[in-house]
Amino acid sequence: MSTRANIPGTSKPLTGDAFADPFTGWPHRAFLRAGGLSRREVRLRPIIGICSSWSELNPCNLGLRDLAESVRRGVTAAGGTALVFPTISLHEQMVSPTTMLLRNLMSMDVEEMIRCSPIDGVVLLAGCDKTVPAQLMGAASAGKAAIMLTAGPRAWSSFRGKPVVTDDGWTLVSEMLEGKITPEEWDQLEDVFCAGAGVCNILGTANTMAVMAEVLGMALPGSALVPALHARRSDLAERTGLRAVELARSGMTPEEVLTEAAFDNALRVLVAMGGSTNAVIHLEAIARRLGIALGLDRLAQISKQTPRVLGVRPSGPYTLEDFDEAGGVPALMAELSPLLEHETVMGDGQSLGELVSSCRRRPNPCLRSLDDPFESEGGIVVLRGSLAPRGSMNRPGFLRDSG
Repeated sequence: MSTRANIPGTSKPLTGDAFADPFTGWPHRAFLRAGGLSRREVRLRPIIGICSSWSELNPCNLGLRDLAESVRRGVTAAGGTALVFPTISLHEQMVSPTTMLLRNLMSMDVEEMIRCSPIDGVVLLAGCDKTVPAQLMGAASAGKAAIMLTAGPRAWSSFRGKPVVTDDGWTLVSEMLEGKITPEEWDQLEDVFCAGAGVCNILGTANTMAVMAEVLGMALPGSALVPALHARRSDLAERTGLRAVELARSGMTPEEVLTEAAFDNALRVLVAMGGSTNAVIHLEAIARRLGIALGLDRLAQISKQTPRVLGVRPSGPYTLEDFDEAGGVPALMAELSPLLEHETVMGDGQSLGELVSSCRRRPNPCLRSLDDPFESEGGIVVLRGSLAPRGSMNRPGFLRDSG
């Protein structure tokens, strides 16, 4: 088994008995023991890094510090040693002018911390729009065992006796400018608009990318949509830690999971749920790390072949809680089963075919069948013309269902 791990700059763990070869990697072990770790913890157990984008400047990711401790429990229970390390953290509203300028910088930070650190595998903890793709990009390039757990959506808010989610902000701003909301009421809205830790409670980029991580096989099935502060997410964190140790011992890397077929499945799920158009940009970036090109032509073809079967805000009237109640991502993939590649590997090690064959969907109007979809084609369309000769994307369901 691995001994502690990698000498910085290499991509494969050292092998052999650390006690029989006490000189190899001894500086890493010696310095790790400064944190109170035992000889056994640094010599005979897989070292699992917990890559966290927790930051007090990133409210979406505030729950990750507690999740890291739950991951640690899972790693320890599986016979590993867990070490948390931070990276750049990007929040959409806290960074000016846009986090997109810094996504690649964060991915470089993540990649080098994974590649150069003496760890055998990594758990990726992220949540906000750019933190999820940045971590996936970095892990794809670093070439070590990796699995992700996202932060989860925050709870709903209430304003004027009605539930409020993130995309209501645009309408509320307009009403305030029109004088339909008083300054006193606006102060009340500020008090309640974000009800706590977690990502935006709609199918925006953060939750879309959490779904993509799950479909790609980089997160445990059923993990994307569990609310940020729900007890189930702590359980998922522990199970993610267990899985990280299994992956480290098996030697499976993201390159073996993130195949062309996996990306095709991700694009198909994306258009079937009417997810964020930004996800296309991020999927392309992740795929390119592995030498895979996607492109708008591929997206357009998949979208024409794939009905939109999910109706979650902002592409439909239903909520993320409805989606979770319907069975989440596994249930959506089960509905799309005839259109998906079944041999891809899921985050728990089973194939997509095995997952969907055992999935039990719970009836909910937010999720329809291929025979009775919300739209006959996908929820993202590719547009071409004089304004965008190289192509552009639109989410037509957003325009119709948002009024």
